[in-house]
Amino acid sequence: MPKPAEPDKKQKTPQTPAGLTDTATLRANARKNVEDGAITRTYHADREAVIKLLNAALATEYVCVLRYYRHYFMAKGMLADSIKAEFLEHAQQEQEHAGKLAERIVQLGGEPDLNPDTLTARSHAEYKEGTDLRDMVRENLIAERIAIDSYREMIDFIGDKDTTTKRILEHILAQEEEHADEFSDLLDGWIGS
Repeated sequence: MPKPAEPDKKQKTPQTPAGLTDTATLRANARKNVEDGAITRTYHADREAVIKLLNAALATEYVCVLRYYRHYFMAKGMLADSIKAEFLEHAQQEQEHAGKLAERIVQLGGEPDLNPDTLTARSHAEYKEGTDLRDMVRENLIAERIAIDSYREMIDFIGDKDTTTKRILEHILAQEEEHADEFSDLLDGWIGS
């Protein structure tokens, strides 16, 4: 009986496409600087600049949370109930944005700056109390417009150098645009004094 041919001792692996790292190198690189967590050699953005931008966005979100809650509690008048619901919903969404930003800052090796003494100075948006319900809606629309422009600029700055942060910012931007649209509609159809 003929002896079966011995299998080749070298295991053949499929050719790695150009521009991609082969598996052995990926594995070896993952073991290097393991203390850096999610930050690997393929991270191409200026990490310190991104953390600074995210901390400014975080401050903006918290100022907006506080302004929305104030408006929620202070809203009164014939239209107050429906608009209060918008203020509360937006406060909760801005809080979610802040959480996502703080988590990303930590993933990038930074620390979320939640110092209340400097929060408003670092925020893009202002904390405006508003004099009446219509003024509150207007001030929130202004703040949303500021957030929209600042998030667009951050997205453009980051580009494709940090796709995870870019996706987070794009998601937040989409919600800020929805908020602005809702407040714009409220002002367009305003029937109160």
